[in-house]
Amino acid sequence: MQRDAHFTNAALFARREAAIPRGVGHSHQVFIAKGLNAEVWDVEGRRYIDFAGGIAVLNTGHCNPAIIAAVKAQLDQYTHTCFQVLAYEPYVELAERINAKVPGDFAKKTLFLTTGSEALENAVKIARAHTGRSGIICFGGGYHGRTMMTLAMTGKVAPYKTGFGPFPSEVFHAVFPNALHGVTVDESIASIEAIFKNDIEAKRVAAIVIEPVQGEGGFHVAPKELLQRLRALCDAQGILLVCDEVQTGAGRTGTWFAVEQSGVAPDLITMAKSMAGGFPISAVAGRAELMDAAGPGGLGGTYAGSPIACAAALAVLDIFEKENLLQRSVEVGQRLTAGLKAMAVKHKAIGDVRGLGAMVAMEVFKNGDIKQPDADLAKRISAEASKRGLILLTCGTYGNVIRVLVPLTASDAILDEGMAIIAASLDAVA
Repeated sequence: MQRDAHFTNAALFARREAAIPRGVGHSHQVFIAKGLNAEVWDVEGRRYIDFAGGIAVLNTGHCNPAIIAAVKAQLDQYTHTCFQVLAYEPYVELAERINAKVPGDFAKKTLFLTTGSEALENAVKIARAHTGRSGIICFGGGYHGRTMMTLAMTGKVAPYKTGFGPFPSEVFHAVFPNALHGVTVDESIASIEAIFKNDIEAKRVAAIVIEPVQGEGGFHVAPKELLQRLRALCDAQGILLVCDEVQTGAGRTGTWFAVEQSGVAPDLITMAKSMAGGFPISAVAGRAELMDAAGPGGLGGTYAGSPIACAAALAVLDIFEKENLLQRSVEVGQRLTAGLKAMAVKHKAIGDVRGLGAMVAMEVFKNGDIKQPDADLAKRISAEASKRGLILLTCGTYGNVIRVLVPLTASDAILDEGMAIIAASLDAVA
């Protein structure tokens, strides 16, 4: 690892500030030199435990040997053709294996793309092509991407939407349930009915798009009742139900898709992040007849379904099966939740601990008052943890949520070491 004066974190960050726009934010002023499973080392040789996982991208850990081997093997064959020009078998095999995992007793098809935003954009295209309708309903607090369409769909202004409007029209936001603040499923459904009454008639709505667990929004879990009632509402109105599983997918919540735990089969599912262990790929999967709505040439992309990323994604599927990572996700989540709840007993600032599987978070408030979200405290906890060798991320509508997205392959010893750092950081700054 480089350790000379030109490769300190400070020196590299100064170069970064001179060369890269300030709009590309940074949670930590740390430059990585090496990563292995749930640990990373910076350019100065300092070790950190990684509880961020590249924002839910590294469920199988940094530099997983099986993924590296699969990618190296693919590199020796071919690196790119554009699937629409010269097709390749790994794309087809990956689609077959994803189709087999998509919930629902119906024929499925899968389209591969490159980013989560692309997946959501294409889900909208498919929904509009199939229904002949234009309207899209999403939820407040939801996050769907940084392109103009997905910014319109995202239910949080700062920092994502600030200064970038106007956005595409006919995108509306319903209320997401929040038990902590007394927002019920009934109120959520009523807000959709209000959209039908005040903004757009139901027969012009193509899709309702929901995260089964809001990611950037603060790890709020969609109640099973909500997903079931959305399914019924969509069926009654001829609307497609789309689940955004970009962050929840690839086993983070204890099932391959979080929506599986509700018993609901959506019409379309989007995924990305951890499905290829750090290599860029995303997907839209769903009912075959819907996926076929767009004509030839209507879907695709130059790098969409890269053969290298397909090889990595196939390796991820194998790793999950061989290492039983879905069960491990449940175990990791239980360990994290128990640890954070123990801290909440000591620190009244922690107003809630929540999540699904290994997608776990705690929300902090001033003096424990849930009407006073404490974003400053969340930042101080994250900064203190970084000083002590732990990488954390904040999130939430008010920026007052600490989220944990540690690789599922992390050992219990690493999990406990990371949790001890969170506890010490709370003691130091709360």
